[in-house]
Amino acid sequence: MASSHLLFLILLSVFISTTFSSPSLIRLPTGHRKFGLNDDLYCDSWRLSVETNNAGEWSTIPSQCQVFVQNYMTGQRYLSDSVIVANYSFAYASSVEIATDGKDAWVFDIDETLLSNLPYYARHGFGSEPFDEESFDEWVDLADAPALPASLNLYNQVKEMGFKIFLLTGRSEDQRNATIKNLLFAGYSDWERLILRGTSDQGKLAIVYKSEKRSELVNEGYRIRGSSGDQWSDLLGFAVAERSFKLPNPMYFIA
Repeated sequence: MASSHLLFLILLSVFISTTFSSPSLIRLPTGHRKFGLNDDLYCDSWRLSVETNNAGEWSTIPSQCQVFVQNYMTGQRYLSDSVIVANYSFAYASSVEIATDGKDAWVFDIDETLLSNLPYYARHGFGSEPFDEESFDEWVDLADAPALPASLNLYNQVKEMGFKIFLLTGRSEDQRNATIKNLLFAGYSDWERLILRGTSDQGKLAIVYKSEKRSELVNEGYRIRGSSGDQWSDLLGFAVAERSFKLPNPMYFIA
């Protein structure tokens, strides 16, 4: 018993000595410039908080992050992140047993999901400027937004699988013609329905508006198997999809 007690005291002493005298293996960041964090490290952590919905509502990117966001959006990282999301989406879609009644649905957002507005945001600071609805509407009317390549590939894959595709966007009904023109120009076709904000939808939060429109689909008997969007408000709320897939977008936030 004495030897066991002695062994316990020795082990306890070693534990206490190791715990309180050795440097921690994990060094937690405690701030930004005040504590020596460089902008890239801070902005990468900020981007993670945005994508995981921890940052909450925000109107513009942090001023010191414009170059970081520009490099991210115009570099390989953004394309790679989008491909990974599309790959997970495809893997899930492949696991769904498509029924013969034509009621298995996939819902896609449009802006920064199917179409990339990067040419517009490149002229407006990659999200460092407050959103200007008038200038963005002028951009939409040009119908020049290119397809996000990974999303175009996923779109065609789920279409070939037999999903009914619904496009649910926050764009207004008066932008229907320009939106259709742009989608076709970018390579999208054969969707089941394009849903835009009507008069009664104006002023609603995106999460409410999109939930209501998904609910209407459910009431029509559709099973929303999958949903893709760049905003959490595209995916959360009610009448949500069985699986939702969040695409990256550190340039703006929509509630």
